[in-house]
Amino acid sequence: MPYTDEQKKAHILELQQYLYAISMFRDNIPQILPSGVYDRETAEAVKAFQREFGLPETGEVDSATWDMIVKVYLDYLDSAPAAYHVFPSRTFVVHIGDSGQIVYIIQAMLNGIGKAYDNMPAAAVCGEFNEETADAVRKFQKKMGLPESGCVDCKTWNMLVHFCEM
Repeated sequence: MPYTDEQKKAHILELQQYLYAISMFRDNIPQILPSGVYDRETAEAVKAFQREFGLPETGEVDSATWDMIVKVYLDYLDSAPAAYHVFPSRTFVVHIGDSGQIVYIIQAMLNGIGKAYDNMPAAAVCGEFNEETADAVRKFQKKMGLPESGCVDCKTWNMLVHFCEM
């Protein structure tokens, strides 16, 4: 059965997806958008990968290059979980009126703590830092010996994270 154009496009797309994922971890590998077309950008990304991993820099994918791309890709997938740094700085403070991802995370931590421990506060997870969230934060701060501001500063954040790791 002959190798069809669709099969070729699917293989190129797979290669580009692997290279794109690897580029998230390796700054020396240029990011390419997977398209299924082996263009100049793809060849340059392959060359950069080959350079990075000590392979001959041809810009073409031979079996050694393919095997190394797959190995590196799988190694990143199977590595230890990456830390996700959400809290931006030591001076950052989350308070009533704030919203978004960091608020969801704070509320999820408070909610989990409240479910796991009868004497700990909980908060509904809604993404809006409201009075209920501030009250749960104040109660948590009191139990942890922190100033009861109802806002999440770096010290409160660190205590929440460490408490959740227990």
